[in-house]
Amino acid sequence: MKRCFDLLLAVCASLILLLPVLITALCVKLTSRGPAVYWSDRVGRNNVIFKMPKFRSMRIDTPAVATHLLSNPDQYLTPIGSFLRKSSLDELPQLWSILNGDMSFVGPRPALYNQHDLIALRTEKNVHTIPPGLTGWAQVNGRDELPIPVKVELDAYYLQHQSFLLDMRILLMTFFKVLRRDGITH
Repeated sequence: MKRCFDLLLAVCASLILLLPVLITALCVKLTSRGPAVYWSDRVGRNNVIFKMPKFRSMRIDTPAVATHLLSNPDQYLTPIGSFLRKSSLDELPQLWSILNGDMSFVGPRPALYNQHDLIALRTEKNVHTIPPGLTGWAQVNGRDELPIPVKVELDAYYLQHQSFLLDMRILLMTFFKVLRRDGITH
């Protein structure tokens, strides 16, 4: 049922957001060198690596590490990168990953392939057995502000309490968090 919901919502969202996606892609191309979409190696269900697309908010010479590990992340932002991140427009291409079956709308955010501490803790808690999500319980309860062990505990809570109603609650909370730009540090 969750996969059917994801497909239906992703198709509807893709149609509704087609114009904003095209405008965002054009803005990225016009304001910085490189492709509009960045394909990041991410850890999916059962720790399988997949390519996750995002609109590029960082310069092409940015190291491939989690943003919080950069000494000065702001120096790597493109001219519209901060806006893309704060508005979450950089996440729109992930609709492709949902349509493709690599992601769900709700689940733990996919880790970077080199976030070994996060991957190990999620595997220990069996969080790796569910598809990663565009948003998740950890995102609506702190997002970038949370230390990794706390994120994993929230991900484990989601694993143990998964339901259609919890997913609807998380999606609604995400909508309001994005509008208020809560929990975004870069």
